[in-house]
Amino acid sequence: MDRMPKIAVIMDENTSSGGGRYDTSKNYFSAIRRAGAFAFGIPYIPDLVDQVVEEFDGFLSVGGRINFPKGWYVDGDQSQYPPSDRLAVDMALMEGFLAREKPVLGICNGMQMLGCLNGCRMVSDVHSSWPEALNHDQGNFSHDVRIVAGTRMAEIFGADTFAVNTFHREAIVEVAGTVTVTARASDGVVEAIEIGSQSFAMGLQWHPELLDAESHPGARVFDAFVEAASRRSR
Repeated sequence: MDRMPKIAVIMDENTSSGGGRYDTSKNYFSAIRRAGAFAFGIPYIPDLVDQVVEEFDGFLSVGGRINFPKGWYVDGDQSQYPPSDRLAVDMALMEGFLAREKPVLGICNGMQMLGCLNGCRMVSDVHSSWPEALNHDQGNFSHDVRIVAGTRMAEIFGADTFAVNTFHREAIVEVAGTVTVTARASDGVVEAIEIGSQSFAMGLQWHPELLDAESHPGARVFDAFVEAASRRSR
């Protein structure tokens, strides 16, 4: 019997109240387990990176609000979030998994990191930078996304459009040639990306771990992610 894939999940932290505690939604772990893998939270310990990259089958970079490098933003912009020890470990893990062609999934903050590590640039406040944009930083709001036909993500979702939750202030606005936009909101904001040169490297701006796994197309990414990781574990 093949062993269950192991997914490394970078922990988030309570940056809004001092950053002294890890603070990560249980929904990430349950979504991965439902899809057929075990998830393990990874703390901000640089010495762990090489061993995690070597021993785990996939990497999930979760949502969060941390200070990204100024060079990741368009000219004249910069992060409005506090510094975090998460940044260096999260970056090293993502780069390590990508270098080994192991599956990577980025959600919200994780999507932005995936994009910027591959040449994209972003803004710190999409609504201020683009006044006609929706207010994407609302916990009780949802909006439609349109999936780009012909992408691998379109095959996963099996739907042209659907409504998603939205909890982000920052957004990718300049897309590098190595990155494919796979979904946009009705206002044009980038909502999902994939890296075509990788076996599985995808990012979502919405939070699929909060969607109904049985009925919502946007939650199917976990099944595809775990399936890709399972091929590494055999």
